[in-house]
Amino acid sequence: MQNKLKYEVPTYHNWSQLAKFYHPLQAGSIDGTDTYPHDKAIWRALFAKYKPNKRVEGNPDCTLFVGRLNRDTTEATLIRCFSKYGNVKRCRLVRDVVTGLSRGYAFVEYENERDVKIAYREMYQTDIDGHEILVDYELERMLKGWIPRRLGGGLGGKKESGQLRFGGRDRPFRRPLPVEVLGQGHIGSNHDRDQNRENNRPRSFNRDSRDYRRDNRDNHRDSRDYQRDSRDYNRDSRDHSRDYDRDSRDSNRNSRDDSRDRDYSRDRSGSRSFDREKDSYRDERPKEAEDEVDRKRRSDTSRDRRGSKHERDRNEKDRHKERRDHSRHDSHRAKGDSSRKDRK
Repeated sequence: MQNKLKYEVPTYHNWSQLAKFYHPLQAGSIDGTDTYPHDKAIWRALFAKYKPNKRVEGNPDCTLFVGRLNRDTTEATLIRCFSKYGNVKRCRLVRDVVTGLSRGYAFVEYENERDVKIAYREMYQTDIDGHEILVDYELERMLKGWIPRRLGGGLGGKKESGQLRFGGRDRPFRRPLPVEVLGQGHIGSNHDRDQNRENNRPRSFNRDSRDYRRDNRDNHRDSRDYQRDSRDYNRDSRDHSRDYDRDSRDSNRNSRDDSRDRDYSRDRSGSRSFDREKDSYRDERPKEAEDEVDRKRRSDTSRDRRGSKHERDRNEKDRHKERRDHSRHDSHRAKGDSSRKDRK
């Protein structure tokens, strides 16, 4: 398929990090060796026809492309930052035609190429208004065969889109693998590459590789034995610790039972001795105490009797006084009746 391509496929000894021309198929490959498109955007770019804008003014050799700008960044900010490395002749911030808002990239033109090279080296990945900017040469008029991003071309891109483009300063080409070219520039498959690489190796290298593999197998076998021994040791240690824990629990349980039995026997012996002491005290109590108690009981009984006699005497006095008052009242009433009769 290479004879159908319009460029020479890069090899291990003939390659470049930056693209010297633009081809969508090469830009879509990480090392520039793909011969078949891997996404639809590359197909669209292959059949696209693009001509640079002739109305663009300025010298393309003295113009830098500035990307990944903050949408709030203005031309004055760009001129102030890029003027540190030379006289800025023109600064064009690309804006949306409808809204007039910034689209996040601009073109800065210097008066000479020396200042462009210095700014190209010094301003790359610097911070402007909180954004790390991308600085590269203008590619629309400088790179032959340029296709913009909107037509499936361009350079850079994000991994999320699945349409990365290589060959620029942001994503340069990687060095191709050292493979053999079969036939007329046909690059063999992975199996052919591996087979050719194996055939071209010297015998000493093959012998050393066999010894190295044998040593690796021995080391792997030793590592497996070591892991097996470590597992057995861990298993034995776990069993020993489990037995030790079981014995310690049993001993603790036995000690608790013994202490409980001692406490129970101590309580029983203490209560029994207390009962014996109480009975002995009751039996040994002197008879004088009993007599004293009987004496107090009799005195209380006699006191109750005396109290009842005094109460009877008091009641008798009250009745006698009441009879005397009645008799006195009757005598006064009889005297009054007799005096009334005499007045009549």
